[in-house]
Amino acid sequence: MGENDMKKNLASGAEPVRINKFLSEAGVCSRREADRLVESGKVTVDGIPAEMGTKVLPGQRVCVNGKPVRAEEEDILLIVNKPIGIVCTTAEFDKDNIVDFINYPKRVYPIGRLDKDSSGLILMTNQGELVNKILRGGNNHDKEYMVRVNQPVTPEFVAAMEAGVVLDDGVKTLPCRVEKTGGYSFRIILTQGLNRQIRRMCEALGYRVSNLKRIRVMNIELGDLRVGSYRKVTPEEYAELRRLLEDSTNLSYAEAKERGKVKEPVAGSKKVAVNQPKQKQLSEKPMNKSVIKRGEIKKTEGKNIVFRRPE
Repeated sequence: MGENDMKKNLASGAEPVRINKFLSEAGVCSRREADRLVESGKVTVDGIPAEMGTKVLPGQRVCVNGKPVRAEEEDILLIVNKPIGIVCTTAEFDKDNIVDFINYPKRVYPIGRLDKDSSGLILMTNQGELVNKILRGGNNHDKEYMVRVNQPVTPEFVAAMEAGVVLDDGVKTLPCRVEKTGGYSFRIILTQGLNRQIRRMCEALGYRVSNLKRIRVMNIELGDLRVGSYRKVTPEEYAELRRLLEDSTNLSYAEAKERGKVKEPVAGSKKVAVNQPKQKQLSEKPMNKSVIKRGEIKKTEGKNIVFRRPE
């Protein structure tokens, strides 16, 4: 952008946007990943390598890895039923990355993680603001899972899980809600998102997870969405999610705690899904761990499932 264009933007009151926010809102990646791209020298603004804190004005040419980035006007939020074996990353070098797997026509990236060995609900979006508000630990948003283990689920096990477990790194997990659903299975609702948290909690108590499936994030439920399929959230789901996020912060847990903005989790709380079918219970039998082959991705439009293969 030329000097005259820059002066026009400033005179018109156009607000510059930090480069990490610009890339996040354009659907390229999260703000944290954008910072990594900037630090590695992969981002340019008008041909000049961007730096941490670089600000962008309308009309400036932003490129990532030499490819121009255009601001995305459509807000996208997808519900994906991730199969076992798919990795929640945007890294192109990982052949099993979820972005290539769903092959969505516009840039989207996962909100948080779901282990490669786990299945179920993962949200994908182009809205960096949503990512931070949903994931920040201080906001204490529900995530619900169905779990199967290798030993009988006892009252002592349930009580220990609910009270909080000291993990292998010395960190004690926050209190959570656990409900036995079968001889070897249980339901758990977390407000934390520690790495492989449920598996590590079980291991600390002498159990091993044989199957783990996420069925809900806040008010968004997996429902009967088929494995390997995705759909857009409904307007009702999106409106309810926005309502639940109204008082959420983009700050990290430490920053939010320092400023007194950490929400205290409500024991046994559960958000009600909007216009979603009742979630089926996890079978007592282990789920089939076969991974859907690439090219067999399914997209759902309402109640009709449309089979879609990459061209």
